[in-house]
Amino acid sequence: MAVTSNNQFTAFSRQVGNRNFLSPVGFKFNLSKAPKVDFFSQSVSIPNISLGVAMQTTYLKDIPVPGDKMDYGDLDIQFFIDENLENYLQIEKWMRSLGFPESLAESIPLDPNEEDLLMGARSDGTLLVYNSSFQPIAKIFFRDMFPSALTPVPFSADATDINYIMATVTFKYTIFNVESLVGNES
Repeated sequence: MAVTSNNQFTAFSRQVGNRNFLSPVGFKFNLSKAPKVDFFSQSVSIPNISLGVAMQTTYLKDIPVPGDKMDYGDLDIQFFIDENLENYLQIEKWMRSLGFPESLAESIPLDPNEEDLLMGARSDGTLLVYNSSFQPIAKIFFRDMFPSALTPVPFSADATDINYIMATVTFKYTIFNVESLVGNES
């Protein structure tokens, strides 16, 4: 990094080293509990992050100050449904086992010896982000994921073109961490 003798940054040192734009097609999502979903993944977004704000009251105006709680948005994954519904059914069965199943056989077995009884209900996931040369540049780890919503599957007999059916699954998770895989970070 170019720094002058009095520790000031030069104009050149403030610029990004790689001026290529991030490609929207450079990603791969892995989900250990539903591996058939990740192969057909079509879109995924890195969720939003928001920091809580506390208000410092004064007699003239309340002043916002940074809070101490982070809020993470939901993770939405859109995927093509395979012809045998295998990937859709993986998510559907996972959700049924978390909710009110018809029988005890559908529920997730809880192990009282485990520290966290619901670990069988959760799964970790990884989003790999690739650059324009399809080399991995970042790994995003999602911890303790579980599905909270699954979109409907629309069928239509009057369709003129075949548009293959996609579904979107929404996941809740405890936290995500981003690991850069690029060696020369500034």
